[in-house]
Amino acid sequence: MNSILFLILAFAFSACLTAVIIPKIILISYKKNLFDVVDERKVHTGVVPRLGGVAFTPSLIMSMALVFGVHVLLNGKSGISTGQAAQLSLSLCALMLLYIEGISDDLIGVGYKAKFACQLLAAMMIVVSGIWINDFNGFLGISEVAWYIGMPFTVVLVVFIINAINLIDGIDGLASGLSIVALFFLGALLFSRGDVIPSIISFAMLGTLLPFFAYNVFGKAERQKKIFMGDCGSQTVGLVLGMLAVRYSMTDASFESDMPNVLVLAFSAIMIPSLDVLRVMIGRIRRGYNPFLPDKTHIHHKFLALGMSHRTAMVTILMLDAFFMLLNLGLVNILNINIVLAVDIILWTVMHLWISKVVKIRKLKLSE
Repeated sequence: MNSILFLILAFAFSACLTAVIIPKIILISYKKNLFDVVDERKVHTGVVPRLGGVAFTPSLIMSMALVFGVHVLLNGKSGISTGQAAQLSLSLCALMLLYIEGISDDLIGVGYKAKFACQLLAAMMIVVSGIWINDFNGFLGISEVAWYIGMPFTVVLVVFIINAINLIDGIDGLASGLSIVALFFLGALLFSRGDVIPSIISFAMLGTLLPFFAYNVFGKAERQKKIFMGDCGSQTVGLVLGMLAVRYSMTDASFESDMPNVLVLAFSAIMIPSLDVLRVMIGRIRRGYNPFLPDKTHIHHKFLALGMSHRTAMVTILMLDAFFMLLNLGLVNILNINIVLAVDIILWTVMHLWISKVVKIRKLKLSE
């Protein structure tokens, strides 16, 4: 069985399993009154279960186990090295840690200190397994990075990505849609250079998210068909995306790639949530607010303020995300990494300044 068939098997099995599990979660949620609490920050109305993420990790782990089980049966050996086995096992341990913490948070609530500690420990497991940024590809003039810089930097970066995905989860289909696009992009990049195991993980998680996306976007709350992913889902997806992005950005002699500036290319997949979190936090600090307190200044809030519907805003942001990925995919071959990042930031800033101006004009007209 070749690698492409393994990708298809992982994708199909996780998609089917999640499609079976989610209706059961919805049923249990209604029977046990496990709903998302509506408050002034929420953009939805009515009662909706927020335990969709409960299906993600079991589906991912079972699909990975199936793929490797089939591989061993057909080939008589695992086909993975000791280093790959360590990366896979510790990554799954990190995933289970956030899964347990996320379920606890969605059901009874977890303090931010305990939540941060779990995120930090999960990120450290990823790094200790051997997945850490060891080359900046010339970013700020830096190339090869020593372990005592690259490892702590990667821990902080993975924790940041986990929270970026969590914080972007504000309207139907946004966090899952952005993650679906990113997983396909990263999975294709990893597979193209022969890094098969992470690419299988990417497509398995992609398969897991598609049935959830359908229920989250197209499901009707009044028919008891709608569900949110909750912190359990957003954190575990964020961890997987962080791990995959770091893995692709690593300089590894085992997986030679003709693609330059892999660091900026890897993080193009999660550029929208990452830049949005940075912009929001900087804005809160400038206004003298706590940068970690929630508000309505995220990118989806801005698009809603333009008068867009939730679905139109979601689709627009997904298209914007795909635009940055394709733009960087073209630019990395002809420009220095610092110039590519500068182009991204300039475009992002100009877009937000324009949106803010249009929103301000629209509010003035509505107030007249």
